[in-house]
Amino acid sequence: MEVLRTPDARFEGLADWPYAPRYLDVRDADGSTLRIHYVDEGPRDGAPVLLMHGEPSWAYLYRHVIAGLVAKGRRVIAPDLIGFGRSDKPAKRTDYTYERHVAWMSQWLTGLDLKDLTLFCQDWGGLIGLRLVAAFPERFAGLVIANTGLPTGGGMTDGFKAWLEFSQNIPQMPIGMLLNGGSGRNLSVEEVAAYDAPFPDESYKEGARQFPTLVPVTPEHPSVAENLAAWKVLEQFEKPVVTAFSDGDAITRGGDLPIQARIPGAKGQPHVTLSGGHFLQEDSPAEIVEVIDQLIRRNRG
Repeated sequence: MEVLRTPDARFEGLADWPYAPRYLDVRDADGSTLRIHYVDEGPRDGAPVLLMHGEPSWAYLYRHVIAGLVAKGRRVIAPDLIGFGRSDKPAKRTDYTYERHVAWMSQWLTGLDLKDLTLFCQDWGGLIGLRLVAAFPERFAGLVIANTGLPTGGGMTDGFKAWLEFSQNIPQMPIGMLLNGGSGRNLSVEEVAAYDAPFPDESYKEGARQFPTLVPVTPEHPSVAENLAAWKVLEQFEKPVVTAFSDGDAITRGGDLPIQARIPGAKGQPHVTLSGGHFLQEDSPAEIVEVIDQLIRRNRG
Protein backbone atom coordinates (compact mmCIF):
# COMPACT_ATOMS: atom_id res chain seq x y z
CA MET A 1 0.00 0.00 0.00
CA GLU A 2 1.39 3.39 -0.98
CA VAL A 3 0.90 5.79 1.92
CA LEU A 4 1.12 9.59 1.98
CA ARG A 5 1.98 11.58 5.10
CA THR A 6 1.13 15.26 5.36
CA PRO A 7 4.24 17.32 6.30
CA ASP A 8 4.23 18.52 9.92
CA ALA A 9 4.77 22.09 8.77
CA ARG A 10 1.20 22.14 7.44
CA PHE A 11 -0.08 21.98 11.03
CA GLU A 12 2.04 24.73 12.55
CA GLY A 13 0.31 27.77 14.00
CA LEU A 14 -3.28 26.64 13.45
CA ALA A 15 -5.93 28.79 15.12
CA ASP A 16 -7.08 27.50 18.54
CA TRP A 17 -5.06 24.30 18.22
CA PRO A 18 -2.42 24.08 20.99
CA TYR A 19 -2.64 20.29 21.30
CA ALA A 20 0.45 18.10 21.07
CA PRO A 21 0.28 15.32 18.44
CA ARG A 22 0.44 11.70 19.54
CA TYR A 23 0.74 8.68 17.29
CA LEU A 24 0.12 4.95 17.25
CA ASP A 25 1.04 2.57 14.43
CA VAL A 26 -1.43 -0.06 13.24
CA ARG A 27 -0.93 -2.82 10.69
CA ASP A 28 -3.18 -3.53 7.76
CA ALA A 29 -3.96 -7.08 6.70
CA ASP A 30 -1.67 -6.60 3.69
CA GLY A 31 1.28 -5.97 6.03
CA SER A 32 1.40 -2.20 5.59
CA THR A 33 1.98 -0.01 8.64
CA LEU A 34 -0.21 3.06 9.08
CA ARG A 35 0.25 5.87 11.61
CA ILE A 36 -2.83 7.15 13.41
CA HIS A 37 -2.69 10.59 14.99
CA TYR A 38 -4.66 11.46 18.09
CA VAL A 39 -4.98 14.13 20.75
CA ASP A 40 -4.91 13.04 24.41
CA GLU A 41 -5.52 15.94 26.80
CA GLY A 42 -6.58 16.40 30.40
CA PRO A 43 -5.80 14.51 33.61
CA ARG A 44 -4.90 10.82 33.25
CA ASP A 45 -7.37 9.93 36.00
CA GLY A 46 -10.20 11.99 34.52
CA ALA A 47 -13.25 10.29 33.04
CA PRO A 48 -12.16 9.46 29.48
CA VAL A 49 -14.08 10.87 26.52
CA LEU A 50 -13.57 9.63 22.95
CA LEU A 51 -14.42 12.17 20.25
CA MET A 52 -14.74 10.72 16.74
CA HIS A 53 -14.93 12.94 13.67
CA GLY A 54 -16.24 12.17 10.21
CA GLU A 55 -15.94 13.24 6.60
CA PRO A 56 -13.98 15.32 5.54
CA SER A 57 -12.90 16.83 8.86
CA TRP A 58 -10.32 15.89 11.48
CA ALA A 59 -9.85 16.27 15.23
CA TYR A 60 -9.62 20.07 14.74
CA LEU A 61 -13.44 19.93 14.57
CA TYR A 62 -13.41 19.28 18.32
CA ARG A 63 -10.93 21.97 19.38
CA HIS A 64 -13.45 23.87 21.56
CA VAL A 65 -15.06 20.68 22.86
CA ILE A 66 -11.64 19.40 23.94
CA ALA A 67 -10.89 22.62 25.80
CA GLY A 68 -14.29 22.64 27.50
CA LEU A 69 -14.10 19.04 28.67
CA VAL A 70 -10.52 19.39 29.92
CA ALA A 71 -11.64 22.42 31.93
CA LYS A 72 -14.16 20.11 33.63
CA GLY A 73 -11.46 17.61 34.55
CA ARG A 74 -12.13 15.07 31.81
CA ARG A 75 -9.51 13.18 29.83
CA VAL A 76 -10.20 13.75 26.13
CA ILE A 77 -8.98 11.52 23.30
CA ALA A 78 -9.64 12.62 19.71
CA PRO A 79 -8.17 10.56 16.86
CA ASP A 80 -7.88 11.36 13.17
CA LEU A 81 -9.29 8.64 10.96
CA ILE A 82 -6.90 7.18 8.39
CA GLY A 83 -6.98 9.47 5.36
CA PHE A 84 -7.66 12.58 7.42
CA GLY A 85 -5.86 15.11 9.63
CA ARG A 86 -2.37 14.10 10.69
CA SER A 87 -3.04 10.40 10.18
CA ASP A 88 -1.52 8.57 7.21
CA LYS A 89 -3.34 8.65 3.88
CA PRO A 90 -3.35 5.67 1.52
CA ALA A 91 -2.81 6.95 -2.00
CA LYS A 92 -5.37 4.77 -3.81
CA ARG A 93 -9.11 5.12 -3.42
CA THR A 94 -9.52 1.35 -3.46
CA ASP A 95 -7.41 1.13 -0.30
CA TYR A 96 -10.30 2.74 1.61
CA THR A 97 -13.06 0.38 2.72
CA TYR A 98 -15.51 0.53 5.60
CA GLU A 99 -14.21 -2.72 7.08
CA ARG A 100 -10.59 -1.60 6.87
CA HIS A 101 -11.43 1.56 8.79
CA VAL A 102 -13.17 -0.45 11.50
CA ALA A 103 -10.16 -2.77 11.70
CA TRP A 104 -7.66 0.10 11.87
CA MET A 105 -9.57 1.92 14.60
CA SER A 106 -10.14 -1.32 16.51
CA GLN A 107 -6.37 -1.83 16.62
CA TRP A 108 -5.92 1.76 17.78
CA LEU A 109 -8.57 1.43 20.51
CA THR A 110 -7.18 -1.82 21.87
CA GLY A 111 -3.58 -0.74 21.35
CA LEU A 112 -4.15 2.17 23.73
CA ASP A 113 -6.30 -0.10 25.93
CA LEU A 114 -8.97 2.57 26.29
CA LYS A 115 -11.75 1.70 28.75
CA ASP A 116 -14.72 3.31 30.53
CA LEU A 117 -15.17 5.59 27.53
CA THR A 118 -17.91 8.08 26.91
CA LEU A 119 -18.15 8.30 23.11
CA PHE A 120 -19.27 11.36 21.17
CA CYS A 121 -19.58 10.56 17.48
CA GLN A 122 -20.77 12.43 14.40
CA ASP A 123 -20.92 11.57 10.68
CA TRP A 124 -18.42 8.77 9.86
CA GLY A 125 -17.32 9.01 13.47
CA GLY A 126 -20.62 7.26 14.17
CA LEU A 127 -20.46 4.75 11.34
CA ILE A 128 -17.07 3.64 12.65
CA GLY A 129 -17.53 4.53 16.32
CA LEU A 130 -20.75 2.56 16.72
CA ARG A 131 -19.05 -0.43 15.14
CA LEU A 132 -16.36 -0.11 17.82
CA VAL A 133 -19.07 -0.08 20.49
CA ALA A 134 -20.58 -3.23 18.99
CA ALA A 135 -17.17 -4.93 18.86
CA PHE A 136 -16.05 -3.82 22.34
CA PRO A 137 -19.18 -2.91 24.35
CA GLU A 138 -17.34 -3.51 27.63
CA ARG A 139 -14.99 -0.60 26.86
CA PHE A 140 -17.79 2.01 26.68
CA ALA A 141 -19.61 3.61 29.61
CA GLY A 142 -22.00 5.77 27.58
CA LEU A 143 -22.69 7.23 24.16
CA VAL A 144 -23.63 10.64 22.77
CA ILE A 145 -24.70 10.22 19.14
CA ALA A 146 -25.02 13.25 16.85
CA ASN A 147 -25.84 13.61 13.13
CA THR A 148 -24.92 10.05 12.23
CA GLY A 149 -26.25 6.53 12.11
CA LEU A 150 -25.46 2.94 11.25
CA PRO A 151 -27.10 2.26 7.87
CA THR A 152 -28.04 -1.26 6.81
CA GLY A 153 -28.89 -0.91 3.14
CA GLY A 154 -31.29 2.03 3.15
CA GLY A 155 -31.76 5.59 4.31
CA MET A 156 -30.42 7.62 1.40
CA THR A 157 -31.90 11.06 2.10
CA ASP A 158 -32.12 13.73 -0.58
CA GLY A 159 -29.41 15.59 1.31
CA PHE A 160 -27.06 12.61 1.25
CA LYS A 161 -27.79 11.91 -2.43
CA ALA A 162 -26.87 15.50 -3.30
CA TRP A 163 -23.65 15.21 -1.27
CA LEU A 164 -22.76 11.92 -2.94
CA GLU A 165 -23.18 13.35 -6.42
CA PHE A 166 -21.28 16.51 -5.55
CA SER A 167 -18.37 14.67 -3.95
CA GLN A 168 -17.86 12.35 -6.90
CA ASN A 169 -18.06 14.97 -9.62
CA ILE A 170 -16.35 18.13 -8.43
CA PRO A 171 -12.84 18.32 -10.00
CA GLN A 172 -11.18 19.75 -6.88
CA MET A 173 -12.58 18.97 -3.47
CA PRO A 174 -12.71 22.20 -1.41
CA ILE A 175 -12.37 20.71 2.07
CA GLY A 176 -12.39 23.94 4.08
CA MET A 177 -15.28 25.33 2.07
CA LEU A 178 -17.25 22.12 2.69
CA LEU A 179 -16.77 22.50 6.44
CA ASN A 180 -17.88 26.11 6.19
CA GLY A 181 -20.93 25.22 4.12
CA GLY A 182 -21.88 22.43 6.51
CA SER A 183 -21.72 24.67 9.58
CA GLY A 184 -24.44 27.03 10.67
CA ARG A 185 -22.03 29.91 11.17
CA ASN A 186 -19.39 31.32 8.85
CA LEU A 187 -15.94 29.98 9.68
CA SER A 188 -13.01 32.37 9.73
CA VAL A 189 -10.33 32.33 7.05
CA GLU A 190 -7.99 30.77 9.62
CA GLU A 191 -10.48 28.00 10.47
CA VAL A 192 -11.05 27.16 6.81
CA ALA A 193 -7.29 27.01 6.33
CA ALA A 194 -6.98 24.57 9.25
CA TYR A 195 -9.40 22.19 7.57
CA ASP A 196 -7.44 22.46 4.33
CA ALA A 197 -4.11 21.87 6.11
CA PRO A 198 -4.09 18.04 5.96
CA PHE A 199 -4.37 18.07 2.16
CA PRO A 200 -1.42 19.67 0.30
CA ASP A 201 -2.98 18.64 -3.03
CA GLU A 202 -5.74 16.44 -4.48
CA SER A 203 -3.64 13.26 -4.18
CA TYR A 204 -4.09 13.42 -0.40
CA LYS A 205 -7.91 13.49 -0.68
CA GLU A 206 -8.61 9.95 -1.90
CA GLY A 207 -10.15 9.02 1.45
CA ALA A 208 -12.34 12.11 1.42
CA ARG A 209 -13.43 11.22 -2.12
CA GLN A 210 -14.14 7.59 -1.31
CA PHE A 211 -15.98 7.90 2.00
CA PRO A 212 -19.36 9.03 0.56
CA THR A 213 -19.44 5.96 -1.71
CA LEU A 214 -18.87 3.60 1.24
CA VAL A 215 -21.97 4.51 3.26
CA PRO A 216 -24.15 1.36 3.01
CA VAL A 217 -27.36 3.05 1.83
CA THR A 218 -28.34 0.33 -0.68
CA PRO A 219 -28.73 -3.44 -0.13
CA GLU A 220 -25.87 -4.01 -2.57
CA HIS A 221 -23.35 -2.03 -0.54
CA PRO A 222 -20.58 -3.89 1.27
CA SER A 223 -20.79 -3.86 5.09
CA VAL A 224 -24.58 -4.23 5.24
CA ALA A 225 -24.21 -7.63 6.91
CA GLU A 226 -21.59 -6.35 9.33
CA ASN A 227 -23.79 -3.39 10.32
CA LEU A 228 -26.80 -5.66 10.80
CA ALA A 229 -24.67 -7.77 13.15
CA ALA A 230 -23.55 -4.61 14.98
CA TRP A 231 -27.17 -3.56 15.49
CA LYS A 232 -27.87 -6.86 17.22
CA VAL A 233 -25.26 -5.90 19.83
CA LEU A 234 -26.47 -2.29 20.09
CA GLU A 235 -30.01 -3.54 20.64
CA GLN A 236 -28.68 -5.14 23.85
CA PHE A 237 -26.64 -2.06 24.94
CA GLU A 238 -28.13 -0.80 28.21
CA LYS A 239 -25.60 1.83 29.25
CA PRO A 240 -26.72 5.46 28.80
CA VAL A 241 -27.20 6.66 25.21
CA VAL A 242 -28.11 10.27 24.45
CA THR A 243 -28.89 11.67 21.00
CA ALA A 244 -27.79 15.22 20.27
CA PHE A 245 -28.66 15.83 16.63
CA SER A 246 -28.74 19.36 15.25
CA ASP A 247 -31.71 21.28 13.90
CA GLY A 248 -30.09 22.22 10.59
CA ASP A 249 -28.75 19.04 8.99
CA ALA A 250 -30.58 17.83 5.89
CA ILE A 251 -28.34 14.78 5.60
CA THR A 252 -29.19 13.08 8.92
CA ARG A 253 -32.49 14.70 9.88
CA GLY A 254 -34.69 12.23 11.76
CA GLY A 255 -31.87 9.79 12.37
CA ASP A 256 -32.10 10.23 16.12
CA LEU A 257 -35.51 8.53 16.34
CA PRO A 258 -34.45 4.98 15.37
CA ILE A 259 -31.50 5.25 17.75
CA GLN A 260 -33.83 6.22 20.59
CA ALA A 261 -36.22 3.41 19.68
CA ARG A 262 -33.72 0.58 19.15
CA ILE A 263 -30.99 1.00 21.77
CA PRO A 264 -32.21 0.15 25.30
CA GLY A 265 -29.81 2.60 26.94
CA ALA A 266 -31.54 5.48 25.14
CA LYS A 267 -34.82 4.94 26.99
CA GLY A 268 -35.62 7.77 29.38
CA GLN A 269 -32.48 9.76 28.58
CA PRO A 270 -32.51 13.57 28.20
CA HIS A 271 -32.16 13.67 24.41
CA VAL A 272 -31.53 17.11 22.97
CA THR A 273 -31.70 18.96 19.67
CA LEU A 274 -28.80 21.36 19.32
CA SER A 275 -28.43 24.41 17.11
CA GLY A 276 -26.28 24.01 14.04
CA GLY A 277 -25.60 22.47 10.68
CA HIS A 278 -24.13 19.08 9.87
CA PHE A 279 -20.92 20.04 11.69
CA LEU A 280 -22.66 21.01 14.90
CA GLN A 281 -19.31 20.97 16.72
CA GLU A 282 -18.65 24.32 15.04
CA ASP A 283 -22.00 25.74 16.13
CA SER A 284 -22.70 24.37 19.62
CA PRO A 285 -19.41 23.27 21.23
CA ALA A 286 -20.33 24.50 24.72
CA GLU A 287 -23.66 22.67 24.56
CA ILE A 288 -21.90 19.48 23.43
CA VAL A 289 -19.54 19.76 26.39
CA GLU A 290 -22.53 20.02 28.74
CA VAL A 291 -24.31 17.02 27.24
CA ILE A 292 -21.18 14.86 27.57
CA ASP A 293 -20.31 16.12 31.03
CA GLN A 294 -23.83 15.63 32.36
CA LEU A 295 -23.92 12.05 31.05
CA ILE A 296 -20.67 11.34 32.88
CA ARG A 297 -22.03 12.94 36.07
CA ARG A 298 -25.18 10.80 35.94
CA ASN A 299 -23.06 7.70 35.28
CA ARG A 300 -20.67 8.34 38.13
CA GLY A 301 -23.23 9.51 40.63
